[in-house]
Amino acid sequence: MPIANPAATASFATKAEETKGRLFAEPESPTRTAFQRDRDRIIHSVAFRRLKYKTQVFVYHEGDNYRTRLSHSLEVSQIARSIARVLGLDEDLAETLALAHDLGHTPFGHAGETALDGCMSEFGGFDHNAQTLRIVTKLERRYAEFDGLNLTWETLEGLVKHNGPVIVPGIGMGDLPRAIAEYAETQDLELECFAGPEAQVAALADDIAYNNHDIDDGLRAGLFGIDDLLALPLVGDVFRKVMDRYPGLEEARVIHEAVRELIGTMIADVLGETRTRLAAAKPETVADVRAMGRPLVGFTPDMNEHNAALKAFLFKRMYRHYRVNRSMSKAQRIVRDLFGLLHRSPDQLPPEWQVGCDGPGGFKTARRVCDYIAGMTDKFAIEEHQRLFDLHDPRS
Repeated sequence: MPIANPAATASFATKAEETKGRLFAEPESPTRTAFQRDRDRIIHSVAFRRLKYKTQVFVYHEGDNYRTRLSHSLEVSQIARSIARVLGLDEDLAETLALAHDLGHTPFGHAGETALDGCMSEFGGFDHNAQTLRIVTKLERRYAEFDGLNLTWETLEGLVKHNGPVIVPGIGMGDLPRAIAEYAETQDLELECFAGPEAQVAALADDIAYNNHDIDDGLRAGLFGIDDLLALPLVGDVFRKVMDRYPGLEEARVIHEAVRELIGTMIADVLGETRTRLAAAKPETVADVRAMGRPLVGFTPDMNEHNAALKAFLFKRMYRHYRVNRSMSKAQRIVRDLFGLLHRSPDQLPPEWQVGCDGPGGFKTARRVCDYIAGMTDKFAIEEHQRLFDLHDPRS
């Protein structure tokens, strides 16, 4: 019998002792709940360690103070645990999903993903959520009796559906990313339903962390200034309040005070709105949450508007800043160069990655090359590109 988590007090929380189990049966841990075990397997995985040198906006060599996928995942997990604790949900499951949600990202953030998706356009495309599922069910090769991490059904469900159902009107199984459709033949993750509340919390925590920490990184990188933020709803109000409260405070402290206040405000908004939805829907079990037909966890309409305004600002002033564009253009060329060469010449892959290829230009070769590149860190991708394309590199 799996161990229960006494902290999961809400009747509609996902209960560790009621897990639907793992694809491959294993003896239960005598000291950890099923979701704590999932969390630990993710933390000890190779893919999690690689997040240290995978970036979101800035390539790794641009500075040590900017967020990486690893630091971002840790920040998301802290926010997710905080929200889950107040709502009486399973904190360990929320943390697990937060820590794992970015495992499938390529090097160089969304620019790398766009480039790799283009390279794979004739071979099923590339999607980072599907790649996360592929990593935890297939590509991690650590255990004697199975590939992947053999995570619980609830964790896999949350990784695939944390942003909502993936089968909706107009989108069927044949329209899904290949990795998700293939896995659905092995295990039913109820793709037409919403995920449990812990996965919904992790998704909102990701949004909160991402937006606020991009404000922090963008200001510190000089891509925009505090004055540029003052016209934004909520964000501008918070920065003005901090500067009025602490006149003459150095800018770095102003930024930190404002960002932490913004995070707290957004968390409070999620909690208030979720309680309103709970009062209306009155779910008694996690199955009720999945069947609601709308998210249980969410922002108020006002906060959604504030978030949209912030995202539009960041898109224009940060993600499309000429300095970022130049860096991401180089990154995309690296990804395209690597894919093109290795797909044409799979004999240049490391020996363990040549296994499963079906020759130059083949479909299976494309999938192996895609997995190889997607797993790279920014650092390794740059170095591998130098080894393969720099005629004077002694390592080639």
